This record gives sequence, structure tokens and C-alpha cells, in this order.
Amino acid sequence: MFFLLSFCLCGLLLQGEAQDRASLWRGNDRSGRCQYTFTIPSPVESSCPQTGGPEMDGLKARLSLLEVLVSQLSGGDSRLPGVEQGAGARVQSDLQEALNRAVEEKNLLQSEKERLERELKGLQFRMEEMRRETERLRNKPCPQQTPVVPPSPTLQDRVPKRPSSGSNPMSHLMTRPNRQGDSSSLRDSAWQRGSPGFQELKAAVTEVPAPEGNDDNTGCGELLSVAEPVTHRKADNIAGKYGIWMQDPEAVSPYGPNMLWRIDAIGSEIRQMFGYEDLEQLSKGFPSKVLLLPELLESTGATLYKGSLYYQRRNSRTLIRYDLASESIAARRELPHAGFHGQFPYSWGGYTDIDLSVDEKGLWAVYSTNKAKGAIVISQLNPESLEVKKSWETNIRKNSVANSFIICGKLYTLASYASRETIINYMYDTETSQGKAVAIPFRNKYGYNSMIDYSLAQRKLFAWDNFHIVSYDIRLGRQQAN
Repeated sequence: MFFLLSFCLCGLLLQGEAQDRASLWRGNDRSGRCQYTFTIPSPVESSCPQTGGPEMDGLKARLSLLEVLVSQLSGGDSRLPGVEQGAGARVQSDLQEALNRAVEEKNLLQSEKERLERELKGLQFRMEEMRRETERLRNKPCPQQTPVVPPSPTLQDRVPKRPSSGSNPMSHLMTRPNRQGDSSSLRDSAWQRGSPGFQELKAAVTEVPAPEGNDDNTGCGELLSVAEPVTHRKADNIAGKYGIWMQDPEAVSPYGPNMLWRIDAIGSEIRQMFGYEDLEQLSKGFPSKVLLLPELLESTGATLYKGSLYYQRRNSRTLIRYDLASESIAARRELPHAGFHGQFPYSWGGYTDIDLSVDEKGLWAVYSTNKAKGAIVISQLNPESLEVKKSWETNIRKNSVANSFIICGKLYTLASYASRETIINYMYDTETSQGKAVAIPFRNKYGYNSMIDYSLAQRKLFAWDNFHIVSYDIRLGRQQAN
């Protein structure tokens, strides 16, 4: 960077050799500020006059302008004369904002790295299981096949019979003995000369008893497997890229037990709720009821229970119980310390800070707090007042999993929302307050699963996968006796 400066000191212009002897010095003063000093000898005057004048005023003005230029170029104090107020502060703010963005991107990349590492561990675990199963099958001896021995013919079978008047003439040919043989020839001819197509071979059927701990879809044990997704409908427009669909396990009049509800969750004005008489009408896209929620809904964490819709009010930690029959708010309450509007979402985003669900044990909320440092917190709620009855803090970060659901008081988390072949990777049991890693295969058929919830009404998983409304059959183990 070059500066072209002109100075008039003591009323003289710099000319000739005086310019050659000019020197510039830079250093810090006692306060630590950078200070520039120019030394230029005068060819005429031995000393500068002590009184001021127009020349000194002009010199001071030029020096002030120089300080302004140096301050602007070095990002220094913006309060110098002639500098726009806040210029340095804006530069500092821009740098801080860029630093914050870099830190945020670093955190996101770190979270994605941790998620991929967990998926890799799950895949390695499955590969190891498959390897062990392959070794077991390879070392297992093949079962020996027992040859089928036809029963020995009785004496009655050895005696040739004449065909009766009403019998099939072919039967006489089948049982006719060899006239030139002995009794052994009679026996051999009956089995060796007869057509094999007329010989009936009987196999014994052995019933194998069911093993202990067989899966029971009416019980409340651990989740064993999730079937392939069944698609019921594809959304008509962009508003249905992700959303919620649900069924009340304890429906209240005027709505029947087969009633299904749908909410499109794209946009900032989410308040329409569509009702369908049954699954067939939902598949056809013919709603029989449309409700307009009095307060905006946020994200895909809503649920239905005992005639009420439970949801998170937009941009807040407030929970709302909306009564479907009266079409009015029946209760509202803040979920203590819960993050909201993007503080602790699932890995797919969507402001999924608070996820409400219903299972055999009642109403639940899945969320996180600053105290929990982003780890998943599970709270059981009073369905009438929305008060927290009891809470559990897990050791798995909420933004490291794609989604979660609760069955029989057990929380299950999904590893990825975008991988078409992923796993349910973690289970936390609120009854024992213990968690463990699992590896249950799960399929995101359409590659963007933004909602997954347990439907107590149908004992299936309901999901919203990239414009598509889908469901999954599940298998549960038997409830272990205490």
C-alpha cells in the first residue's frame, strides 16, 4: 500500500534536497496506539514559530485527515473526526458473524460425522452378526435324509384278484402276478412291474412347538422388527413435502374410531387440519372435515389422544390441547426449559424441537434443554393439564438422530432420515431408566422421512416420507415377567 502525501510545514513547500532528507517513523506511544512521525528539515527557518496561523491550521487539518485515513485502512478507532460512527464496529461485527457461521458449520459437520460413525458401527455390527451366522450355518452338518421305504404288501395284496363287473379293468392289470414266478415273484411284481404313477407315498408331518419368547403383536415387549413400508397416498403439492398424519386411539364423538387426520407442515402459517372418514377416503384425498386451528402449529410433532389434538405452538415452548368436538383450546402450558424453534431439533431439521406422542402408557414429550446439553429428555404428561408427571434424561444427543417414537414406554431412535436402508439404533426403557444400542433394519422408501410415530389405534408406525403417507407393520416381543 502506497501513500502520496503532501505537507506544508512552517509555511514552506518541500523542494529539492529537503525531500531527499525527509524520514518517516512509526511506533507505539505510551498508550499502545500506533503513531506515525514525519521528520522534514526546513532549508530556511532554524525553528518553527511558536504562534499559530493559517499555515498551522491547515497543517492540523491535514494531519487530522491523515489520521482518519490511517484509522480507516487499519480498522482502528472509528470515533476519530471525519470517520462515520460505527464503521469499525461494523467490521468487527462482520468478522464475528463470519466466525460464528464457521463455528456453526463446524458443529454441523461434527454432528454429521458422529451420525455417520454411528451408522458405520451399526453396519459393522450387522456384518459381524451375518458373518457369525454364516460360520454357524457352514459348520452345521446337513441333516441326513431318511429314504422312503414302501410298506411290505400283506398276504391279501399278494393274491391276484379278478376284476369285478363294476371295477376298473386296469386294476386287474396292476395286481396281476407273474405266472412263472414264485411267491417272491408275486411280491416283486406287485411293486416293481406296476406303474410308479399309481404308487402313493405317504410322508409324516411333525409339529414343531413355538420357541419360548415368540413375538406377540398384542403384547408390550421390545420392538423386534419393522416391515416394509406400505404407501397410502402422495401429496398433491409442495405443501405436502412433509407433514403429520394420525389416528385417535380413543376417539370421542362426533368422530368415529376410523377417522384419520392430516396436517401439511410446510410454511409458517400451519393451521389447517383435514379429517377423513377412513383410510380409503384418505387414500383418495376426500376430506370430510376441515378444522382451522386457533393458534399456529410448528413442525411435525403433533398427536391425537382422547378427542384432543396436542401440538406445539409456533416459535414457543408452549403446548396446546385443542378439543376437536368444541373446536377450541382446552389447555395450554409451557414445557419447562424445553428448546424450541431450532434449538434442539432432530437431524433433519424442521424445527422438530418438541415431539409429542401417545402409546399404551399415555402422553409423552420428547425434547431437550440447555441443562441436558442437547441430550434427549423424555417427559410423561398429564393429558388434561399438560403438566409434567415425570422426566428421564438419556445420553443420546437429539440432533444426532433422525427421529424417534415411543412404544410401551420405550423410546426408539432412527439413525437416518435420508438413507433408504438405515436402522433403529437406540432404545431407552423408561421403566428401568436404562438405554442400549440396537440395530433394527428400517427402510426410508422415498428418501426423506420427516415424521415417524407409533399409532396405538392400529399398532403400526405412521410416517411421512418425501410427499408420501406410509405405514409400517411391526413385531413386538412378549412382555417380560417381573
